Amino acid sequence: MQRLLDAIGGRRHTRRVTPASRTRGPPGVATPGVSSFWGSIVNRTVFLVDGFNVHHSLRESESATASRLRWLDLHGLCTALLHLVPGRCELDSVVYFSALARHLEPSRPGTVARHLRYIDALQATGVQTVLGHYRRRSTRCPLCWGWWDRWEEKKTDVAIATRLLRLVAAGECERLVVVSGDTDIVPAIDEARAVWAAQVGVAFPARRANAQLRRVASWSVNLDPAWYLRHQLPCSVTAADGHAIVRPSGWQGAAASS
Repeated sequence: MQRLLDAIGGRRHTRRVTPASRTRGPPGVATPGVSSFWGSIVNRTVFLVDGFNVHHSLRESESATASRLRWLDLHGLCTALLHLVPGRCELDSVVYFSALARHLEPSRPGTVARHLRYIDALQATGVQTVLGHYRRRSTRCPLCWGWWDRWEEKKTDVAIATRLLRLVAAGECERLVVVSGDTDIVPAIDEARAVWAAQVGVAFPARRANAQLRRVASWSVNLDPAWYLRHQLPCSVTAADGHAIVRPSGWQGAAASS
């Protein structure tokens, strides 16, 4: 991860920004979100969503609420979160990072088809998607010394970190919100704020808040199952070509234990 940060940031950008300089621009230059001679500046805000971190939060929340929540309207949720972001903000884009769990098909048939349908629905609402992949890793049991396969999601954390650093380095937005509770993204947020004085917040999925991310973020907000309940996609979403994307039957009705 550090090599990635060095490659994107470059060693010439080694100045650490103090907390005060994070909120003040150069003399005569208006700070985004602060009133100036020309009025209040609107901050372009990008949300980077860790799909699997949110997915596990949704599954846990389903057990707590006895409601199906996986047909989550990410665009609507992020729009609703804008008023919690400092300054006057407008939604620039929502980017969803995930991977297809093809290795689960033998035990959970239809897993990939349901996920692809959800991705289609997200894209129909204007959400960008970035897919990584899973890699099989053989692990030895410390008790019986037997070998078993473990599947690990790859590239998602790096993809989020890369997109975050690219956005702040190019000045493509004034506010960034990472929707995740995964501490693997801590170095990227810390670097973005230190080198480019970026405003990067964190929206913690329900039951995913942690102190490490909270410390490096410009601000943070805790989501709860009520946010998920309020922001569900309609049962049928219309795609750009006019066809209907229907909510999977297993994602409707009361939540089950599976």
